Amino acid sequence: MRLHPDNLSRLPPRVTRPGYDPAKLLTGIVHLGLGAFHRAHQAVYTEDALEREFGPWGIVGVSLRNPDTRDALQPQGSLYTVATRDGGGDSLRVVGAVKVCMVAPEDPPVLLATMCSPDIRIVSLTITEKGYCHDPATGRLNLKHPDILHDLADPGRPKSAIGFIVEALARRRKAGVAPFTVLSCDNLPHNGALTAGLVAAMAHARDAELGAWVEAEVAFPSTMVDRIVPATTDDDRALVEAGLGMADAWPVVAEPFKQWVIEDRFTLGRPAWDAVGAEFVADVAPYEMMKLRLLNGSHSSLAYLGYLGGFETIAETVAQPDYARHARALMAAAAPTVPVPPGYDLAGYQAQLMQRFANPALKHRTWQIAMDGSQKLPQRLLGTARDLLAKGAPVDRIALGVAAWMRYVTGVDERGQPISVSDPMAERLAGLFAQTGPDPARLGAAYLGVSEVFGDLGADPRFAVPVIDALARLYAKGARATLAEMP
Repeated sequence: MRLHPDNLSRLPPRVTRPGYDPAKLLTGIVHLGLGAFHRAHQAVYTEDALEREFGPWGIVGVSLRNPDTRDALQPQGSLYTVATRDGGGDSLRVVGAVKVCMVAPEDPPVLLATMCSPDIRIVSLTITEKGYCHDPATGRLNLKHPDILHDLADPGRPKSAIGFIVEALARRRKAGVAPFTVLSCDNLPHNGALTAGLVAAMAHARDAELGAWVEAEVAFPSTMVDRIVPATTDDDRALVEAGLGMADAWPVVAEPFKQWVIEDRFTLGRPAWDAVGAEFVADVAPYEMMKLRLLNGSHSSLAYLGYLGGFETIAETVAQPDYARHARALMAAAAPTVPVPPGYDLAGYQAQLMQRFANPALKHRTWQIAMDGSQKLPQRLLGTARDLLAKGAPVDRIALGVAAWMRYVTGVDERGQPISVSDPMAERLAGLFAQTGPDPARLGAAYLGVSEVFGDLGADPRFAVPVIDALARLYAKGARATLAEMP
């Protein structure tokens, strides 16, 4: 037996299930990037809001690349399970907020028609950093990106999320339908303003009047999202099946903690997210920077150093005293660059992060967190480095994380084994390594010269020298010994 609306009554009493009739749910949100994080975070907040105040806020979940999620969820009536795990045990919840699943490349006109419906009032995104088709160092739209070039040439069959948004907005404008709110939920600084700039840039590239209309009429609230959501494994599926008494092909696993901070600017309304724990604020920036620089920055540094040290998960990594000490030291170094919200306990936040990283029930793989580093470094580590240098402060801990990324993206680990590097710049980075070989000075200089990642920071000796020095130590001694010797 498989999870399905017809089988909800057969679930064990301890499994939470929708308190409303999923068949009566109308859609009001299109979400681009139907991955595990969205289904464990924004969809859960929406589920909670529907339980509190039922309304037309069902989600049309869209996969932008492959059909795996749709193929798994469609036979289940789009239902899926969130397994919340920590050392105290597991809890299971079936979520019904995702009403429909679509695959964008299969029929772009159908998705565009859906986005143009007056019923759709929010288009949200979790497309990861690389999905924005921008230059991470500058935040500007990459007008030479293959998907952007395609979407400018053939706007009726877009490939990129930005292309879908611009074309849908253009059609709504032409039809006299009010624009939807565009809600980025990705780990990017000022993600609302960034997305606004990218959408406006593409709209201007198509038509100056369209670009001006986007700038004047479309709302792009900034957000900060936080929940650790590892990739689902076969063991997770088996655990969920045992708990449900029926199969779920595509459950998600998450930690108990979740946070969502949102700028309250919605042109056509929103679910009652504020009634179920989301924080609505005038300025998201302090929360966003705190999370990017303390959580995400230390997470990425631990991922590269942990992988190089032979650790599969973050929990295993921070169980090592030298690694835990590094994470705490990196947070302490970054903390003075973070504008703390009034009354916020920053030290308590850092201690909480260490507890979350150490959650033994979450198998959050270092390899998963290490993905797409060329897109993540600018906001997770490099912005911190710039601010520390401006204060005349040392950047040794930041430099070590950057050096570990450099060592990692060569594609060869400390034992001489290949690393499966998942990064949009993987081929270019591998080509640079092929030219320099494992010479820290030459390799470090080559990678620091990748302007799309480092901008002008790579030419600053106050940053370049400690990075290359750290890279040399990683090559000479390995990650574990390097960390052990750090003061």
